[in-house]
Amino acid sequence: MLHQSNSIATEVALTGSDILQGPVTIVRRVADRLDSMLNPQQLAAVEHCDSPLLVLAGAGSGKTSVITQKIAWLIARRHLAPSKIAAITFTNKAAREMRERVAQLVNAEDAQALTVSTFHALGLKFLQIEHARAGLRRGFSVLDADDSGGIIKELAPKGIKPDVLFGIRNLLSRAKNGGLSPEQALAAARSPRELEAATIYDMYQQRLAAFNAVDFDDLIRLPLQILESDEEARSSWRERLRYLLVDEYQDTNDAQYRLLKVLAGERGGITCVGDDDQSIYAWRGANPENIDQLGRDWPNLRVIKLEQNYRCGKRILRAANQLIGNNPHLHEKKLWSELPEGAPIRVLECKEAEHEAERVAAIAAALAEKHKARWHDIAVLYRGNFQARVLEKAFRLARIPYHLTGALSFLDRAEVKDLLCYLRLLTNPSDDAAFLRVVNVPKREIGSTTLESLGRIAQSRHCSLLEATRSDGVLRQLTPRPAAALAAFASLLDELRSASIHQNAADLVETILARTGYAAQITASTPDASLRERRLGNLKELADWFRAMQKGSSAGDLAAQLALLSHADRDDPGNAVRMMTLHAAKGLEFRFVFIVGCEDGTLPHEGAIDEGRLDEERRLLYVGITRAKELLTLSWSARTKRYGDVHSNQPSRFLHELPQADLHWQGKDPEADQEVTRETAQSHMQKIAAMLAANH
Repeated sequence: MLHQSNSIATEVALTGSDILQGPVTIVRRVADRLDSMLNPQQLAAVEHCDSPLLVLAGAGSGKTSVITQKIAWLIARRHLAPSKIAAITFTNKAAREMRERVAQLVNAEDAQALTVSTFHALGLKFLQIEHARAGLRRGFSVLDADDSGGIIKELAPKGIKPDVLFGIRNLLSRAKNGGLSPEQALAAARSPRELEAATIYDMYQQRLAAFNAVDFDDLIRLPLQILESDEEARSSWRERLRYLLVDEYQDTNDAQYRLLKVLAGERGGITCVGDDDQSIYAWRGANPENIDQLGRDWPNLRVIKLEQNYRCGKRILRAANQLIGNNPHLHEKKLWSELPEGAPIRVLECKEAEHEAERVAAIAAALAEKHKARWHDIAVLYRGNFQARVLEKAFRLARIPYHLTGALSFLDRAEVKDLLCYLRLLTNPSDDAAFLRVVNVPKREIGSTTLESLGRIAQSRHCSLLEATRSDGVLRQLTPRPAAALAAFASLLDELRSASIHQNAADLVETILARTGYAAQITASTPDASLRERRLGNLKELADWFRAMQKGSSAGDLAAQLALLSHADRDDPGNAVRMMTLHAAKGLEFRFVFIVGCEDGTLPHEGAIDEGRLDEERRLLYVGITRAKELLTLSWSARTKRYGDVHSNQPSRFLHELPQADLHWQGKDPEADQEVTRETAQSHMQKIAAMLAANH
């Protein structure tokens, strides 16, 4: 247990490089801004720096403002150098938006000096600085999920079933997220499956070491391992990062919490902002108990609640409060709002999923017409991605534009990633991750044993994998056939690099497809004609993207174009209805929200009902409800088709936990039913008229 800290005013030493000698006018401006922008609880959270702080921030309560304003406060009033501050969140998008908001409060130089990142980006920065302590060479690779999954599959028993392999990958990831080394995972194994996963974990780490690579989970595990065991590294990083601000704290897993704890140390220079009622990621390792653990590790922890909601109408907020009140709480809170009551919450009973989707599409169209809403003001949320198919069909038939969040990104498609890795190798021959992805694509009879041996030799010579393949001395240590294949691969890259001097990126893509035989492999290995055309079309789109860039103002060398492509927002949804899972909706808000599939077996999920795990399912619906600003519609289907059989459903038990006075159940209020029917009919008539006009 950590000891009670001294005042952070003393701990943040006003000497040396920590001090910012900003003008008094800046301090006054920050103070004036805080007084005018923040409510009393938000202001208290910003100004409290004398002990560790937990901010329990209800949905829509302005938590991001607290974090960004506190950063400005630390710089202007506590005179803490921006380079000593780290704001940590869970997604790149959230980190980018937070940095943009901070940049509006501090000068450009201070904003640039801040660390505003995800946990994993912070871990990557740590390993880039401390690579030697982690047993890595400079320029190590970070494998993505596909690459690491491929290695695990190679190490697993031959013929393993996909669901068993998936379970092993999850167990391995869970061990890393728990901060366990392979030896610790082996000692902690309690079942034959866990023992098998721990054994594969050990071999997997040996393979990564040979490749001078880490995976995504290692970006937390390795820094934690170093900081907990190395006093010199721990002292250095506590001095480097003197104050931590953590967003979405309820989503931290065990390893992430331990990382925060070891960085903050006894000083406790930390503010954690989160909401236990929005903890919905237990399935990927998040531990809501970390909220309680803060008070046990820092007895002088202060807790401030943000309960004023700036997003939802009163009806919606009452429903959310009453629903989540059925869950146990260590820290009770009740959201309130000064916004109007808002319309009653609609509950629609539908015949089956197709009927439900048609009704949602029709009402969405009516909302757009009646309220002059733009399509992106409307969101349709669901428990699982399988529910999206019938919704897509209904929205296409209604000619309503929609964007499916969570669909596979263009840049994540296997064939696009393969071609980009070829291009990356041409610009950076030391990119071992790119080498590993394409060295055997198309097949070149280069097995994993050969690559592991190559990795060990490259590591001993302190060179990249590609550089090692150019050495006759290295190749002589390998089996002749794969050695010859490796030499041929290196020669092919030399040829492509020569071509890249005279060709633009678009032409180079076409050259790679022809010279490697990649396009021919897709044609030969993809019997489904439509899938084959899509895959080849994706490669053509990649070339077209480079060609368009070459014509525009973004033209530059290949490395610059690859950097631009990696940051391009190719999936900008534009003005379209948003469709997404309830998990994906956290952190977002919309004027009009539909939550479909509100029947027992779907929400709550059937497995959660059987196992008595209703608390997180209830939190999931709470998250969905609190996305709505003006109008919320909940729908359920009386029948569901499963594996060819028709099953009868009951409305979700959670619907009966909502305040019934704030709900309009279809069929119980004839006047309100007529309004819904009238809106739907008008929408259908207008769509039919538009279709007839288009045909003429």
